[in-house]
Amino acid sequence: MRLCKIALLASAGFFLLLVVFNNVFDYPSNYGFVQHVLSMDTLFSKEAQAWRSFRDPSPADGSWWFHHAFYWSIIAWEALACALVFAGAWKLWKVRTAAPADFNAAKSLGAIGLTVSMLQWFVAFISVGGEWFLMWQSKSWNGQDAAFRMFACLGIMLIFLNQKDEEA
Repeated sequence: MRLCKIALLASAGFFLLLVVFNNVFDYPSNYGFVQHVLSMDTLFSKEAQAWRSFRDPSPADGSWWFHHAFYWSIIAWEALACALVFAGAWKLWKVRTAAPADFNAAKSLGAIGLTVSMLQWFVAFISVGGEWFLMWQSKSWNGQDAAFRMFACLGIMLIFLNQKDEEA
């Protein structure tokens, strides 16, 4: 069971590494997602909630920086979660044959990493993107299903990770 926990934690780190990689190296595609969500330009309610949006980033008026800063904060959050999850997996790997108390104590870093990632999927995507910027109204730029899927997967991993290990 210890190896299962380590493998799942490492796989979460690998996933987050791919997410960060894609967000950095396919910046225009993924930035477009953030730009449309913040602009609220594809909603079926049209202008009813437009006061919440951050529209038309333009280098001419200096507003372009907000969309990029928002996107880079998402990437930084993902990178932090990735580093914590990988560090947690490594910490568990080092104590995989140790006493149960030592293995259980070593879980905290991985649990923090999973929680940081879950908070991102729930707070940034489901709450802020989904409800504040009404992403759920967009047929083109709705990432709530993917965000919930990641929140649920990571939550299941967190529950499994935190089950007490009784034997070495």
